[in-house]
Amino acid sequence: MGRGGAGSPTAKWGRAQERRKKDRELVTRLLEVVEPHTAGDPMSESKWLNCRLRDVQERLEESGHGVSCPVISRLLQKAGYRLRLNVKEREGEAHPERDTQFNYIRQQRTIHQQAGQPTLSIDTKKKELVGNFKNGGRTWCQVPERVNIHDFPSEALGRAVPYGLYDQQHNRGTVYIGQSADTPTFAVDNLLHWCQTELPQRFPAATHLFLEADGGGSNGSRSRVFKQQLQDKLADGLGLTVTVCHYPPGTSKWNPIEHRLFSEISKTWAGCPLRSWDVIVDYIAATTTQTGLTVQAHLVTTSYLTGVKVSNQVMKTLNIQPHEVCPQWNYTIRPRPVWVV
Repeated sequence: MGRGGAGSPTAKWGRAQERRKKDRELVTRLLEVVEPHTAGDPMSESKWLNCRLRDVQERLEESGHGVSCPVISRLLQKAGYRLRLNVKEREGEAHPERDTQFNYIRQQRTIHQQAGQPTLSIDTKKKELVGNFKNGGRTWCQVPERVNIHDFPSEALGRAVPYGLYDQQHNRGTVYIGQSADTPTFAVDNLLHWCQTELPQRFPAATHLFLEADGGGSNGSRSRVFKQQLQDKLADGLGLTVTVCHYPPGTSKWNPIEHRLFSEISKTWAGCPLRSWDVIVDYIAATTTQTGLTVQAHLVTTSYLTGVKVSNQVMKTLNIQPHEVCPQWNYTIRPRPVWVV
């Protein structure tokens, strides 16, 4: 059979091209099918779909246009469509008082540090499953670690709740690894332990305590339990005046503990499975930096209840003074007179 015979690849390609040319309405119908599912950038010609090629193929076949998915893909690319991933770029509208709060936090931090009073950045790090599970990141080794295929919580020894305190004056971190729930009581108990153990060593004459905290979580700005526990255990229990400044919503990454302590812990255990509680404690305690960061780690075995409520009557007894600047985020808790307690 010759090169240009009826069964040659050239002849088949020619017939395919001929059939495609005969379907002059294919492209028009294709664009009609995908138009309701089209999104894109109004400032450019880039477009993308929120439906599958298989669905488009079925719609075309229903209208008498039989075509394969690869052909549909090529036609869509010619029309400006592309396969795309989501890109995290939009943070949403910034809170109108964002800059005011940032400036106020810096001001309060400076005032307390110049007075020789402790300033702590506090937050809860990402919770981790304890067991033979994959841990993000890479590490130098001769043989890769073999871990479970699935991250089923039922196969874990538990879920670690690392609550951190970062002493900004001394570049010292303290992390309490909880085995229970991340509650306001858990957060304040950790602060109480720090004040009883490390505060006398570094700030023996301290009368005030300044806390920088996120707006949500166990130390959230709206948490009644957090305020009540600060009043009972730190203000009344230790005689400290506690000033708290919360970061606005969506700005927790600016909290110093995130990039001065938590990020360094993540680097220390990157690519290393957290197979036991002791392993987690050891990795955190081994975290250091060239700038002198040192970290202490404590395992907390206490079980904490969730859903604890504080009544309006109890809230009225707290000695809380909201600040004039952003009072929803800034307040000072002072010891109550003995007769009020």
